[in-house]
Amino acid sequence: MEVSLTVWIVTIAAIAGLLLFDYVFHVRKAHEPQLKEAAIWSGIYVGLALLFGLFVLFRWGGTYAGEYYAGYITEKALSVDNLFVFLIIIASFKVPREDQQKVLLFGITFALIARTALIFVGAGLINQFAWVFYLFGLILLLTAGSLIKGELADSAHDEADNFVIRLAKRFMHTSDEYDGDKLFTIENGKKVMTPMLLVMVAIGGTDVLFALDSIPAIFGLTQQTYLVFTAVAFSLMGLRQLYFLIDGLLDRLIYLSWGLAIILGFIGIKLILHALHENNLGFINNGEHVDVAEVGIGLSLTVIVGVLVITVLASLYSPKGRALRVLNGLQTVAERYVTLPQDAPADERRKLADKAAKYQRQMPKISDRHREELLESEKHFHDLLGRARGKHREFERTGVAPEPDAVPALEAEALSGARAETQEAAGTTTPDTSRGGGSSAV
Repeated sequence: MEVSLTVWIVTIAAIAGLLLFDYVFHVRKAHEPQLKEAAIWSGIYVGLALLFGLFVLFRWGGTYAGEYYAGYITEKALSVDNLFVFLIIIASFKVPREDQQKVLLFGITFALIARTALIFVGAGLINQFAWVFYLFGLILLLTAGSLIKGELADSAHDEADNFVIRLAKRFMHTSDEYDGDKLFTIENGKKVMTPMLLVMVAIGGTDVLFALDSIPAIFGLTQQTYLVFTAVAFSLMGLRQLYFLIDGLLDRLIYLSWGLAIILGFIGIKLILHALHENNLGFINNGEHVDVAEVGIGLSLTVIVGVLVITVLASLYSPKGRALRVLNGLQTVAERYVTLPQDAPADERRKLADKAAKYQRQMPKISDRHREELLESEKHFHDLLGRARGKHREFERTGVAPEPDAVPALEAEALSGARAETQEAAGTTTPDTSRGGGSSAV
């Protein structure tokens, strides 16, 4: 595959232009993206990625287009999993909701720069040393095993306390309060860093850790540096909008780690098979290649897409997934009701009450096992529901709007599950209320 210097320059300029457009028109003025805005721009970035695959198809052929699409889909799936960790970090630093997209865009920019450097290093190593395929394959197999071990252990893990964040907290002394989206502020007459700078460092450093998994994964699907770069770049573009679009769904993808473990394990085996085929290590088959079957890009793409589809469907429609949807939905509606301001329209109160009643009718279908597994504290959960129910009865009886409650963080955290356990470890609240302090959307 021959890629001219002109194509490289145009591609890099286009990606840099998209990032600059985001900085100038989307995050310069702090605001929380609405669902419609996030959906439109997520669709635009996904559309651009798919159109680029057609460009590869017409320019270099179906094989390379398949490699690009396989790489893009894999990197996008890994990025969605990374979004949950970003959520944990952002919530643990209590970043205001309207400033979160600036933090995310900085993290995406830093990730693109760091991963580009790693891509060229990896490409250079592969060109010089065929044994690197063994190393990359081993990294992916170990990562897959680590994901499975974490799921089987079923224990909370504090993603907001990795060593990058601990180092940043140790060496970067910041003020306790945010000053808008400023990186520095004046405190007691002295210029000091704000928590905004610290969280940006934490996001950027965590991005580098993610690259240690994602770069070997993409090289397991294509060794074309141009395709690796563009697949990684397009998977990162639009990640900011995707965060606001699916943040309510992240907690429902309860089997995503299993799906990613299968995909990374599959690519790891594919890499080792390729390494055996290209073998030049003297202690393996006397330095001669081993006659093993290699996995084609068609099979790779089928496995990756198939596993992701099954993972999402199982997460959303399995008994546990449906139970999590009902419990999470009921808790969110109840929280929204008890924190409604007194001047909230009566129609809004009745709509919330109707939605809660809809979820409540599904509660008997949830097994005791799933209740025990998904509810961190059933007492707090039912106390929240009781307060919401009592406020609505009072409103229906008297016509007077009750005063809103301030839901304590620990009291609001009734739902755990595979994802919310991690949130509690990081000291956050429910998905919709903890990401910046705003009230949860119904």
